[in-house]
Amino acid sequence: MNETMFIDPQRCIGCRSCVAACRECSTHKGYSMIFVDYIDRSETTATMPTICMHCEEPTCALVCPADAIKQNEDGVVMSALKPRCLDCRNCVNACPFGVPKYNSAMHLQMKCDMCYDRTSEGLMPMCASVCPTGALAFGTYEQIVPLRRTKPVNAHVFGNQSVKTKVYMMLPTDADEVSIDGCGVFEGQIALDGAPV
Repeated sequence: MNETMFIDPQRCIGCRSCVAACRECSTHKGYSMIFVDYIDRSETTATMPTICMHCEEPTCALVCPADAIKQNEDGVVMSALKPRCLDCRNCVNACPFGVPKYNSAMHLQMKCDMCYDRTSEGLMPMCASVCPTGALAFGTYEQIVPLRRTKPVNAHVFGNQSVKTKVYMMLPTDADEVSIDGCGVFEGQIALDGAPV
């Protein structure tokens, strides 16, 4: 599967259609695995959908002592396997994007799995299929990039650590990476041509 998700924060209108659609996905058991966050509430009402970024080297899977979190051959990082999950929440604390959530009713870590039950069958993820503005898009790099005036970036910087992801963030064309603050929140700082942020 060469298709992946593309997030364009500039297109998000905060309607939360993606959240409602995610709840309807049969594998999520009525829980939404996507969140709509304010980029910087002190300065703007701009919002951005937050999904699992499907890291190339997923920290959540690396810190799981029970090997309950798997990354499949397509690079999609799956939710914890119920029989193996120990309720330790290491994955919740380790994710630099703050994505995995612990479901206390189910005693299980849950997160976006890019609707793998749908995408493996050639369908779009629920969130991308209902997004009215295209803030969430699903397709190949070759399909999506020519349709946008923004640049796909999958390098995220957390202090001195850089994380590459399967999911792309659409940013201004002069951006090379995204800087994220210590809480996993997009700061809106963009490094240009390797210059310090």
